[in-house]
Amino acid sequence: MTCTMAVILPDISKNVVADADIRKMNKVLVLLSLQLLFFSMVEGKWNLFPIRKCKCPNPPIQENFNLTKYLGTWYEIVKKPTMFEEGSCIRAQYSLIENGKIKMLNQQTLSDGSTNKIEGVATQANPNEPAKLGVKFFWFMPSAPYWVLSSDYENYSLIYSCFCFLEFIQMDHACILSRSRSLPQDTVQQLKVILTSNQIMTDDMTFTNQINCSEN
Repeated sequence: MTCTMAVILPDISKNVVADADIRKMNKVLVLLSLQLLFFSMVEGKWNLFPIRKCKCPNPPIQENFNLTKYLGTWYEIVKKPTMFEEGSCIRAQYSLIENGKIKMLNQQTLSDGSTNKIEGVATQANPNEPAKLGVKFFWFMPSAPYWVLSSDYENYSLIYSCFCFLEFIQMDHACILSRSRSLPQDTVQQLKVILTSNQIMTDDMTFTNQINCSEN
């Protein structure tokens, strides 16, 4: 899962895929191809690295998670790098839709000044673990995990996502969100400690530019 992404969701009813979707699909295919190539190399005669079966961390999630309080607008402050988030002013808007599902409308500003958006749907698969959401942005891909590890609903939220591809390839993502376009540094550090205490690396996390952003 990603915290936020940056393309338009394909119109399934018309069975049309936009150019932006094709470019994004190509990125995903290239990434998976490179990972599969690496996997083939370590399985074959270029066996230079030890093979370890993927095992995602299982950090504790937010207790007594209140979805209603969580709805609304969140701004991305810090994240692990991802190919889907290359812009600035990244924000997400969450709202309830039918059957208790959550609409996720994410957007970012690209380097040319244009706004790029994606709309997805999140569900709570297990009512006993309401802070574990599954998010689907593309009709052709399975749901991605979206775990709320910590949130006070009014200021910050810590999100983590991890899944295994072909049992040996681990894909994880983490981000820190805020109700405003900034967050105190000590709060950011406290949330990073939650990650590191659960064997989730934070050295590669980067700040998202939230300066001179439009509210439209």
